[in-house]
Amino acid sequence: MQKITPHLWFDKEAKEAAGLYTSLFPNSRVNNITTLRNTPSGDTDIVSFQLSGQYFMAISAGPFFKFNPAISLHVKCKTKEEVDALWNKLSEGGMVLMELGKYPFSEHYGWLQDKYGLSWQIIFVGDPPAGGKIEQKITPVLMFVGNVGGKAEEAVKLYTSVFKNAESKIMARYGKNELPDKEGTVKYAYFKLESMEFGAMDSAYEHKFSFNEAISFIVHCDTQEEIDYYWEKLSAVPEAEQCGWLKDKFGVSWQIVPTVMDKMMKEKDEKKLTRVTEAFLKMKKFDIATLKKAYGQ
Repeated sequence: MQKITPHLWFDKEAKEAAGLYTSLFPNSRVNNITTLRNTPSGDTDIVSFQLSGQYFMAISAGPFFKFNPAISLHVKCKTKEEVDALWNKLSEGGMVLMELGKYPFSEHYGWLQDKYGLSWQIIFVGDPPAGGKIEQKITPVLMFVGNVGGKAEEAVKLYTSVFKNAESKIMARYGKNELPDKEGTVKYAYFKLESMEFGAMDSAYEHKFSFNEAISFIVHCDTQEEIDYYWEKLSAVPEAEQCGWLKDKFGVSWQIVPTVMDKMMKEKDEKKLTRVTEAFLKMKKFDIATLKKAYGQ
């Protein structure tokens, strides 16, 4: 299991969206669908799926949070034809943010929002050197705007200090003639947390969006000590703490979740699943012992 899993919040379309996305990428599939009954959002579908071997989660839990470009999915393609194919499918019913075309950083690139509002950056990178392969097909990219604009480097330093297996590299900074962006802020940074690649960038342009719960990152924890550690290091907004969710100082949402929940959420015994659901809905930070008791373990 990946240590960190991107989590996508939909109104009602999690199953439909997972079906679309898994149809577009090789080595992709829907792994599991669980429906939780009688949650605050009503009946809620939880979908586990893989895209090019990477794990994702999605939930249909009502119209409370909307996707926006503050977090996008950056897709590396070996050929321009692959870029075109993905662009044509994902743009159907969506909106173009940057036209598909040639840019200083790529011969063939475009940025769009699909029909669900999820942002994708699709880029031609060519074949990796020496016959290698693209290590991670899809990279979550965080864009720091508004009141956290200019703080991408600070955020990367925080994240790479919190996670034990981490590395980072500033790929490019803004120059003095790239207004409104401040000289020295991050044009693009690359970082890895527990072998998962992320991107980060600053933008000083006026944007009418910010980080929200529509995209969060699940951190899978084996022990209560691990849960306590990540909770203490990352949680910075007490009022956002609920059901294992927290927000960090930049507004990015994380879910600190025990690995035993994976088995529990696949439970076919409705009574067991209901007991676990009722238990975790009362929690802010997850308590493994209480969850196991509710599960009957």
